[in-house]
Amino acid sequence: QVQLVESGGGSVQPGGSLTLSCAASGSIRSINAMIWYRQAPGNKREWVTSLIRGGTTNYADSVKGRFTISRDNAKNTVYLQMNSLKPEDTAVYYCKFSTYVGDYWGQGTEVTVSS
Repeated sequence: QVQLVESGGGSVQPGGSLTLSCAASGSIRSINAMIWYRQAPGNKREWVTSLIRGGTTNYADSVKGRFTISRDNAKNTVYLQMNSLKPEDTAVYYCKFSTYVGDYWGQGTEVTVSS
């Protein structure tokens, strides 16, 4: 059974950086997209960035230029490098792998940006 395990969350001051990881355990094939979402307290879950099969990346305007999504295919892992963090980036971050047989979600990792 496939599980996505996230790590890397924590607390950081404004302007700081964090790197989140999302690793798939178990056999997973035909990943069409690796996606990060986030959900701030009291808000709906929102899309942050996607890495599509073939390498295309897309970013929400709110994170463009500050966040970078990347992957390690050999490890079935996706990363989210977050720089110049702002208090409004505070949220629980979720990864999702979209495949031909369905979607898999991580459990979420909390990021707090505060002075």
